[in-house]
Amino acid sequence: MTVVKVGLAQINSRVGDLKANAAKILDAARWAHGQGVDLLATPELTLTGYPAEDLFLRDEFIRRHDAAFEQLRADLAALDSAMRVVVGHVSRIDGKLYNVASVVGEGRVLACYCKHELPDYGVFDEERYFSTGREPKVFEVKGLRFGLNICEDAWLPSSPAMAAAHGAQVLLVLNASPYSTDKQRLRFEQVGAHVRGMTAVYVNKVGGQDELVFDGASFVLDPEGEVRARLPVFQEAYGLVELDERGLPVNSVYSAAGEPSQPATGQWPPTLEQVYGALKLSLSDYMAKTGFSKVVLGLSGGIDSALVLAVAVDAIGASNVRTVMMPSRYTADISQADALEMARTLGVAHDEILIGPLADGFDAALAPLFSGLQADATEENIQARIRGTLLMALSNKFGSLVVSTGNKSELATGYCTLYGDMAGGFSLLKDVPKTMVYALSRWRNERSPVIPERIITRPPSAELRPDQTDQDSLPPYDILDGIIERYVEHNQSIQQIVEAGYAPETVAQVARLIRLNEYKRRQGAVGPKITSRAFGRDWRMPIANGYRD
Repeated sequence: MTVVKVGLAQINSRVGDLKANAAKILDAARWAHGQGVDLLATPELTLTGYPAEDLFLRDEFIRRHDAAFEQLRADLAALDSAMRVVVGHVSRIDGKLYNVASVVGEGRVLACYCKHELPDYGVFDEERYFSTGREPKVFEVKGLRFGLNICEDAWLPSSPAMAAAHGAQVLLVLNASPYSTDKQRLRFEQVGAHVRGMTAVYVNKVGGQDELVFDGASFVLDPEGEVRARLPVFQEAYGLVELDERGLPVNSVYSAAGEPSQPATGQWPPTLEQVYGALKLSLSDYMAKTGFSKVVLGLSGGIDSALVLAVAVDAIGASNVRTVMMPSRYTADISQADALEMARTLGVAHDEILIGPLADGFDAALAPLFSGLQADATEENIQARIRGTLLMALSNKFGSLVVSTGNKSELATGYCTLYGDMAGGFSLLKDVPKTMVYALSRWRNERSPVIPERIITRPPSAELRPDQTDQDSLPPYDILDGIIERYVEHNQSIQQIVEAGYAPETVAQVARLIRLNEYKRRQGAVGPKITSRAFGRDWRMPIANGYRD
């Protein structure tokens, strides 16, 4: 029986780092050569990184890309001229730029496929950069016929059908598909529906890139749409699947970094574990790719900063994390005690700065201008802005990344302070609703108890005025998050949300707050996309906006 060994290189590339990305492809090819692989597939745009955005508009970037690709082609030929390597990169053809998959072997490009379907929705802007391919591409390895698709192509029926019509028995799908909580199921559904009759080899990139995090989770489907192999989530890995002369999978293994080969047929982790892994990877990759080695965060004794601290320690180690407690006259003693307990449990550096005297100084300076006016949110916001200023001072002095701790529920409704608790370089929980913050905290404590139980069970409070709780200003979080999910992620109208059982006045209040606080969100730090629609690249509402739902 003729067996074709197909390798999957689940690579974490860095946008714009052409030399490093080429080295990763070459490392994967060395592994594949050692395994006797006949055909190795890399993810979409591995050589440039994804999304490279307006780098694609720079002629000098394209010129350097072309030089890096030619060098990679020569290096692959020197390693194994018989092995075929499918490289995801760009190509300028007749003056137009294309997102391509090139089959490299024998020291040359044996076939080149130009992506057909260019997504221009959600986080994607590919029509801004690329021209549309029209032709299928089918090539042979040991008599087995392989077709090529790139990401969105396989989410629609026409491109897989064209490959099948030209005799493809196996469809290689190169992907840079970002993570969200239901994305893996959607990939199975879409690819399984459109690639029937062919084996589908789906290789996805892994790693964090600004607001996006890529989960890997590469897989192989047989012609009936059944999963025959899976690579792990949120880590680089190499996979190997053996195909018989009909293109049917007969055996598969994978090897993650530092791990021996094992069967590639296991299950992926459940949702909370995956979200926690996505947060870890997004933070560690953002730091590594932007040059930071340490973080600093305000530890308030509340649930959000507690979860951020746990993720940070798990992602980059306690020695690289610094926490600062900044109590005011309204900070409860238990908040200070719980923050200190958690910092000691995790072994991070912990400091305390009293902000009462600083707030008094601001109040005194503003007193002549505020004479005769009642205290309100202005004075509360000054406290938050003092804390933001102190954290940014520590960032400037010590070169640490400030990780802000606001969650999606707060950012949606504006329950946060611009230039205060929104200050920072990375907003880890930006797309994590408050109810999920609690669920993730409980999940983390089930592994080992690092978050004091009182932080999870006590009513949440910003502690900016006496006896304050979040529910003084907001609906209960289970109700609030349900409305936000429907309004933001599913684009439902106020009427549709009311018909789903929510109180009309509550829905109207939440929708109004979401609209009014667009200006705040536009000035906030980047943070990883976790849900189906995140604030930032996914959500593009005008600030000056006269529309009312």
